[in-house]
Amino acid sequence: MTIPLEKRILLEDNHLLVVNKLPSEIVQGDKTGDEPLSESIKKFLKIKYNKPGNVFLGVVHRIDRPVSGAVLFAKTSKALTRLNKLVKERKLKKTYWAIVKNPPPDERGTLKHYLVRNTRKNKSFAYDKPVDNAKEAILKYKVLGSSNDYYLLEIDLLTGRHHQIRAQLSAIGCPIKGDLKYGFPRSNKDASISLHARKLEFIHPVKKENIVITAPPPEDNLWNYFLKNFDNEQ
Repeated sequence: MTIPLEKRILLEDNHLLVVNKLPSEIVQGDKTGDEPLSESIKKFLKIKYNKPGNVFLGVVHRIDRPVSGAVLFAKTSKALTRLNKLVKERKLKKTYWAIVKNPPPDERGTLKHYLVRNTRKNKSFAYDKPVDNAKEAILKYKVLGSSNDYYLLEIDLLTGRHHQIRAQLSAIGCPIKGDLKYGFPRSNKDASISLHARKLEFIHPVKKENIVITAPPPEDNLWNYFLKNFDNEQ
């Protein structure tokens, strides 16, 4: 069952809006022609506030279509400019949850790779050493817990590269559950991958106060198990 947009808004004020994205949604338009989340939000705001004309909405960052979780949008051009600056300066902190079949080599660690994006295959390839056209990719991870068959990882993303988490976890033998593109053997029933943008932390672009947003993961038995047993936010 699709959860209505208004029930997935995690924060809204005059300057910004944070939505808990469904795995089926795209943030911005692509070649599929499917309506992106950004357009759905514009329509929602137009009706909610009875706005004449076009509604301004700036996309601050994106997450992949099969990924769920918190996505930040700007409702004014001033907020967008300031939030873009935070992103450029790496002051928008992003924390993800990932479910993997295989445990990483250590309980916690830092992964550093050099990623090369293949646009034809829409895939990034991870290398241990610099190669031509590669971009440095860094993340920190820790194991939050495990079930009988899977492990829950918490990931702090330190750089924002194409398919970074997916490519880096695959490179250490820990492809994300459901992620056929990066080596997991089976797809999830809903075509999602078990990667969730769990938390955003940043300084409000206008109010200058610290904002921390936590997004509930999708409703399914495995996510619910991990949420119940290993959520350190509770």
